[in-house]
Amino acid sequence: MGLPELAPLASAIGVSVPVLRFLLCFVATIPVSFLHRFVPTAVGRHLYAAVTGAVLSYLSFGFSSNLHFFGPMLLGYSSMVLCRRYCGIITYIAAFGYLIGCHVYYMSGDAWKEGGIDATGALMVITLKIISSTINYQDGLLKEEDLREAQKKNRLLELPSLLEYVGFCLCCGSHFAGPVFEMKDYLEWTERKGLWKPSEKGNPSPFGSTLRALLQAAICMGLYLYLVPHFPLSRFTEPVYHEWGFFKRLGYQYMAGFTARWKYYFIWSISEAAIIISGLGFSGWTDSSPPKPRWDRAKNVDVLGVELAKSSVQLPAVWNIQVSTWLRHYVYERLIQKGRKPGFFQLLATQTVSAVWHGLYPGYIIFFVQSALMIAGSRVLYRWQQAAKGSMFEKILVAMNFAYTLLVLNYSAVGFMVLSLHETLTAYGSVYYVGTIIPIALILLSKVIKPPRPATSKARKAE
Repeated sequence: MGLPELAPLASAIGVSVPVLRFLLCFVATIPVSFLHRFVPTAVGRHLYAAVTGAVLSYLSFGFSSNLHFFGPMLLGYSSMVLCRRYCGIITYIAAFGYLIGCHVYYMSGDAWKEGGIDATGALMVITLKIISSTINYQDGLLKEEDLREAQKKNRLLELPSLLEYVGFCLCCGSHFAGPVFEMKDYLEWTERKGLWKPSEKGNPSPFGSTLRALLQAAICMGLYLYLVPHFPLSRFTEPVYHEWGFFKRLGYQYMAGFTARWKYYFIWSISEAAIIISGLGFSGWTDSSPPKPRWDRAKNVDVLGVELAKSSVQLPAVWNIQVSTWLRHYVYERLIQKGRKPGFFQLLATQTVSAVWHGLYPGYIIFFVQSALMIAGSRVLYRWQQAAKGSMFEKILVAMNFAYTLLVLNYSAVGFMVLSLHETLTAYGSVYYVGTIIPIALILLSKVIKPPRPATSKARKAE
């Protein structure tokens, strides 16, 4: 798609034309989602969601993007029609296979590093939606007593129409950057049922929460634009970086990760604003008097929760929240055998799926394996912390877990940012692999120092 009139503006703000085109379409999801509220019928709303999503994809990425999206979408729907008993596993393999093929063909990570963009990121979100809807339809065949709570809540007893399915996948451009949501929630929102059924409490106003999300987006983008010239990723390969001392190199890794995160905070804040203003972000009423509406269904990040996390175990609950929820429901929990507790295998398998979903770059694989180690090491500190409850040693362990999370997260994040094997290992080696050695040492040490398990442990279950 040639839009030469965008070139001067793109040059003025320092981005490429494809990125500017994406940003304009991405921000346009907010008014598009707002107008969804005024479409009069359920069928009309499904059609509006599908058409606007396809048009925004075309304007942002070109005609080929919709071909890439509709291929796996139609494959997933066909599997639900033709082979319900196995449609989940068929689609899981086929949709992920297609996504991996696109990752390899387009090598989108290189484009992102160089300021480019393609439709692969949107395909990543659509892939999760396709898989969840087919698995939930397959779960509809199972007995309720054999299901976990999430399966009972999200399972589909009847086949959605093709229009409903396409509307769910492309809803008002929500596939650009998420958040991921469930087909059952989408159907109830569109048909004004469940939480969205008119009640005596009135219609919740989305405007305050939308403005909050937009203000957060503006602050995040401002901070990112201010910080990024001071902490470029290219510094990791420059001679000056290797001339610094150990603590300065470690500090630069922290600042590089800290800087990069504000870009994601900005993107997720915009997508949150779009979902909130559409009404889909509504998640119920508070118990306060008078009751206030909650809008956390679209929440994808808790900025302070990430930056001030007391434990690595908390990170999946505050970073890319909806994808973390998807991974928990459709990978982690489904690998746990009935009557047995989850262990490191389930954690590592979940992080590996997340790595493959992001792309086949060595940096992604290393980062998510590192994440599994990081979380396992943090769990060791937490168990010791629980065993020392009420003592001074507990406070020391809390501080250690906070410092551990800060260090290992930003050390690990370098691989996610630079992507190549050489750059990742060079950056890790420049600080003597401290962020890998410490988690492994904690895991091994836990085999020797085994604290007694608390009798009552709700906090432990949350961890």
